[in-house]
Amino acid sequence: LGVVIGVASVIAVLAVGTGTRERIIAQIQSLGGNLILVSPGSARVGGAHLGAGARPSITLDDAQAIGRETPGTIAVAPSVFRRLQVVRGNANWSTTAQGVTPAYFTAREWGVDRGRSLTWSDMDNAAKVALLGETVAKRLFADANPVGELVRVAETPFLVVGVLRAKGQSSSGADQDDKVMIPLSTAMSRVFGAGQARLRSLNYVMVKVRDADLMSMVEDDITRLLRQRHRLASDAPDDFVVRNLAEVQSRRAEASGLLTFWLTAVASVSLVVGGISIMNILLVSVSERTREIGLRMAVGAKRRDIARQFLAEALALSLLGGVAGLGLGAALSWAVSAWADIPVSITPGGLFLALGAALITGVCSGLFPALKAARLTPIDALRVE
Repeated sequence: LGVVIGVASVIAVLAVGTGTRERIIAQIQSLGGNLILVSPGSARVGGAHLGAGARPSITLDDAQAIGRETPGTIAVAPSVFRRLQVVRGNANWSTTAQGVTPAYFTAREWGVDRGRSLTWSDMDNAAKVALLGETVAKRLFADANPVGELVRVAETPFLVVGVLRAKGQSSSGADQDDKVMIPLSTAMSRVFGAGQARLRSLNYVMVKVRDADLMSMVEDDITRLLRQRHRLASDAPDDFVVRNLAEVQSRRAEASGLLTFWLTAVASVSLVVGGISIMNILLVSVSERTREIGLRMAVGAKRRDIARQFLAEALALSLLGGVAGLGLGAALSWAVSAWADIPVSITPGGLFLALGAALITGVCSGLFPALKAARLTPIDALRVE
């Protein structure tokens, strides 16, 4: 029973931990690889700091300068966004309207499921065309094809030219498909108001780096470039924020792996308890079967035969407990997944690890009783009443 519980605990913890780590990795991949996010810094009114993003310190000119003067970048994607109502006929949905350039889809590695993506011609002409996220498309069009239909974004009509491939949830739990993408030039001049176009201010700039090894270098280059462009004194704080998204996400994955390790270590205590139980049972068995051991040795059994017998019994106990624990652990994993909506991933490696740990526990637990039984002499054993 101790081995069953121990193996089941190890299987359940490994399944939940592995599933969670795979979800984090999938979220990292859905964001796109090797990304740096540049966003406006905080503003200060009197003695109050209003927090990051309060000061419109990042402009379209900054984004163009980053793309022009920072080596190692693949795509520089400026973006503005605002929560707006999108209407189609009698259906409407409040979503994020985001103004982007075609470089955004390169940075995010985001393709279209139907229709086409935005083009630089759309940008140059401030075209009134839109890409719908999967969530918005379902809310407004149900199962119909939105491509070629009209929607209104903040009272401005847009032609739907495509539907984005589904991305799912982000690492923070936000729905990445709950968006409408429109050309950046159109958003700034026709949707978000003349003030945004005049200031050329951005909500953020996403930078895709060519190689992961260049991330730190590009991050430093962007910081130096923006400080120079914003004419900040050497002792003045940055009026912008530069975040290495790959580093943040990898740290989350590492934290998940570390948590899985410690949870597995705690669950393994059950295996140790099961091993102690097997050892105690076999020690009692040696005492109860002393005459049997003496009789076997008297008719020719050697010490190694006696030791093998008790080791075989320990292995049989641990193997049966391990196999039963595998089934119980798998059932427990799926039950936890269904109840708490936690992803699980039962891998062959995890199964072999738990079963191997059970067998090692059996060998270690049976070793001392086997040696004790093998050290008995036939005369002493047969004298026991």
